[in-house]
Formats: sequence, structure tokens, C-alpha cells
Amino acid sequence: MNTKYIFVTGGVVSSLGKGIISASIGKLLQARGFKVTIQKFDPYINIDPGTLNPYEHGECYVTEDGMETDLDLGHYERFTGIHTTRNNSITTGRIYKTVIDRERHGDYLGKTIQVVPHITDEIKRRMLHFRVDKLTSEQVDKLNDSANNSSTCPLGPQGRFQSEAGKELVNLSTQYDFVITEVGGTIGDIESAPFMEAIRQLRWQLGRDAVCVHLTYVPYLKAADELKTKPTQHSVKELQSMGIQPDILVLRTERHLDDSIRLKVASFCNVDLECVVQSEDMPSIYEVPVSMQRQGLDAAIMRKIGIPVGETPAMKAWHDFLEKQRHATREVHVGLVGKYDLQDAYKSIRESLNLAGIYNDVKAKIHFVNSEEITSQNVAEKLSDMAGILICPGFGQRGIEGKIIAAEYGRTHNVPTFGICLGMQMMVIEFARNVLGYSDANSAEMSLTPHNVIDMMEEQKSITQMGGTMRLGAYDCQLVEGSKVYEAYGGETLVKERHRHRYEFNNAYQEEFENHGMKCVGINPAANLVEIVEIPDKRWYIGTQFHPEYSSTVLHPHPLFMSFMKACIETTDYERS
Repeated sequence: MNTKYIFVTGGVVSSLGKGIISASIGKLLQARGFKVTIQKFDPYINIDPGTLNPYEHGECYVTEDGMETDLDLGHYERFTGIHTTRNNSITTGRIYKTVIDRERHGDYLGKTIQVVPHITDEIKRRMLHFRVDKLTSEQVDKLNDSANNSSTCPLGPQGRFQSEAGKELVNLSTQYDFVITEVGGTIGDIESAPFMEAIRQLRWQLGRDAVCVHLTYVPYLKAADELKTKPTQHSVKELQSMGIQPDILVLRTERHLDDSIRLKVASFCNVDLECVVQSEDMPSIYEVPVSMQRQGLDAAIMRKIGIPVGETPAMKAWHDFLEKQRHATREVHVGLVGKYDLQDAYKSIRESLNLAGIYNDVKAKIHFVNSEEITSQNVAEKLSDMAGILICPGFGQRGIEGKIIAAEYGRTHNVPTFGICLGMQMMVIEFARNVLGYSDANSAEMSLTPHNVIDMMEEQKSITQMGGTMRLGAYDCQLVEGSKVYEAYGGETLVKERHRHRYEFNNAYQEEFENHGMKCVGINPAANLVEIVEIPDKRWYIGTQFHPEYSSTVLHPHPLFMSFMKACIETTDYERS
């Protein structure tokens, strides 16, 4: 069948959960046997979120091919298990940069460049990136012949999609049944207008192969003791004024909506009653797909597109996970040592800990500990009640001394300790200072000393530009047999994990570290870079240069988080006994 498109937009207010709804739709369609991918279009002008402040934007998620993206891609991957790429995350900045680069190159032959059609055409081209509809060999040849002459041709040499600078390629054999396209922001935002115009045009072009799902908010006014539908009506009216009629409405609400309210919304918004579903507050975000399935959201989408609905999938593995989650009531306390006191700043880490806890039949009780406030005098007060310590990633000097003190506490008190990226580097620096005796040990990122046990990669030393200059994406890691990480990965010797950093373990110190008890048990075979360190004689003291949290999903929690949580549980049991 032709590739079908589902456009997900939002109204009334931001942060309603479009990413969760998009991921839930993807999961429900997967359960029906369809091949699905999900895109996120963000209206901001930054090229990517790589240089955005986590306080403003939350965590920066990294794809396997090394793209810094919006945190919603983490939801997509955790829910569906798909592997996103740079083509799944697009910003206004990338759109405009592509068009401007083409204009400077002369591709538009001197034409006046405008938002419509040039910007909207580029948005459409990227929205259609994954669309491959049974092209004949003659059609492929024709598209290839025109690739060098048309700035908007979606195909490049050898029948492959191409994007800016010809760098992004996907084989024509990659056939998706559904592409879910989420547009960030809120209807009515001026920066979202080009995306809405592109969707309007595509709805017309794609016909029944496209549906629009609009997420809105139904607030409850306590003083009047009423749920109000007027904001939803205004949001839909705004969308209609842009030429888009929503096919399905998802009503975000803190209180259950009865059928009379759904009927009222359906009547005033020109939407079928069966296509008005509600997204109530749930005990867990992972309950949302089940709630959406119960209300027939996936069935409504299929009916709109013209696909036979068939039987409702059982989703046994998902329900088994939810059952484990409901029964995982015993709390295990984990200290999250970082400098960003914001839920979304460490979103993937928090979710990875929660998932690993559930699969170990416990509830991970996460306590944020601000590393800027940790001192040698108060570290025991802040961490003594923790069954485990996770030292968070990050950039810059702020809060690093607190992380070093936390690493020392975990090492000297034999508390399971997990350091990720910068967290691993702080574990290395602490060991160099307090075990090797290099009191001035540090990272070249923070200060230049005679003992930079963490140093910049050679190829990065001449680069001054901030964005896109790091080691990004998935790289191989060779594990040392017999190590704790080797056991955690189930005896695998070669794994692939995602990175986001500029600085590395300084190999000049490797022998000295190992002679004193900190082993380098994960090495990148191509560049001989140290990826994992551990102290074998501790309960669990492991640091990874990569970010394992990016690879943890609902049905497949990451083995390192699973192993870490097991160690935390054993510590709790030991202390109780």
C-alpha cells in the first residue's frame, strides 16, 4: 500500500503531550503489523537543540547516526523500538539554511525566494522523505535524471532520497506503511505558519492517504465546577482558518469527560463522535497507548484512511510490562547527581532507571541532588540514604567539584555508582586525585594542568565552532571478558552505543590507572579510545563515556541500567539484613 501520513498538531497551550500521543499512535499501529516511523518538526530557528540550554529545552537526544535532536525522539524510540535518524528531526533553522544555501549556489536561477513556495516546498520535501509508493523503474530513472536540475527533487543518485548537501540517504527499499509527523509548538504561533501551510498542501495532494490528529486542552474551572470546551473550539477554528480540518481530536484533560462533552466538541468542531478521544492524566505515560487503544484511536485512524480495522491487537508484552509496573511498589532510592534541577533535563536517564526498576520488580525512587551544593562536609548527609548514585552527564565547569566529591563518596563507601559521559570523567578525575596522588588532575575542558587525565580528541583541537563538533552517534565498543560490564551485556564482546562529547580518557594514564585498580574494560576498536571504566573490587562502580540511556526502551531496558538497579537492590537488602 501507499505510505500513509498522520499529522499531529497541538492547540491551546504547549506541553500537552503531543510526543506521547505520537509515540502511542506509532505503538498501536506497530501492534497491528504496520511498519512505522515518526518525525518531529520544531519551529525554532536553531539548527538543532545541541546548543540549547536544558532549562529551556530539556535534554538533547542523540540518534544513532549522530544527530542532536528534540527529547520527543526519545519517547518515539522508547515506545516503538524504532531507530530514528537525522531525517526524523527537522527544525526551521535547517529548513531555512537549506533554502539559503541553494539560493547562494544558484539553484533557483535568480528567482525571488519566498516563504511560499520555497520554504513550504522544502518542508514538504522533508515530510515526504520516507514516502516510497511502488515506483516503477521508469519513474525512478526519470526522477534520477532530473535530480541535478531540480532543487526540489526528492531523489538522488541510485534511486535514493537526498537532502541538504546530498548527505542524507535512504534506500528506496525502505518502505514505511505510516509516517507520523508531529509539529512542535501551538496552533496560532507565527513560527508554525509555514508548517501548517505545508500540511494543508500535502493534505490536498495525498488525499485519503493523510489524516490530521489535533491535540487540545479541556480545562476544569474549579470556581464554576465545569469543564470548558471553548478553548478547544477556538483552537480548531484557528486550524480551520489555515485550511486544515482535523480528522481526529485528542482532548487533554485532568478529569474524565463524559459523552455529552465529547458530543459537544464533535458537533462544534465538525468531527465524528468516534474520532473524539480523551487523554486523561494517567499513573504512567506508558498507560497512554492502552487508553488510546481502548477508545479506538488507532481504529479511527484506519477507518479515515480506508484500511480494514480487523481485530484489536492483544499487545501482550506491553500489558505484561504494565502489570509488572503496577506490582513494583517496593522503593529503591537512587541519587541523581547533576546540575539541572529539571525533570526533562535528564529525561532518558530517569526513564531508563524507572524501566530497569520495574523489570527488577522495584520502583526506582529518584532523588535529584544538586552537584553545586555538594561539599565534603555535607555529602554523607545528601547521599547516605541512597542505594545507588548516578552521576549525570553535562558540559562546563559548574557543579563538577560536587560530582567529584559524590564519586569519591560512592567509591570509598562501596555504594553502587554509575557515571555517564561527564559523570564517568569525574570518576576518573577523582581516582587520579585521591588514589594516584595527582591533586591537580582535571579535564582539559575545565583547566589545563600537568595532569589532564581527560583530554580533547586530537581532531577537535583546531575546531572553535560550538555546534556539531562533538563525537556524536553510535560507535563500537569492545568489552573485556570477565568484567562486570561483560556480564551485564550477557557475555557480548562487541556492543554499539551512542556518544555526545568532545573529551576523552587520556590513554597516557591507562596503565597507571589499571595498576591501581580502575580497569579500562570497554575500548573503541577503531580509535583505541577508552569507553568504559570500572573498579572490579567494588559492588558496582562503573563509568561509561557513552550514553546508554538513549538505547533503553520499554520492552528492552538497557543491560547496564538493569545491572545497576540489581546492585542497588542488593545493597538495600544487605543494609536491611
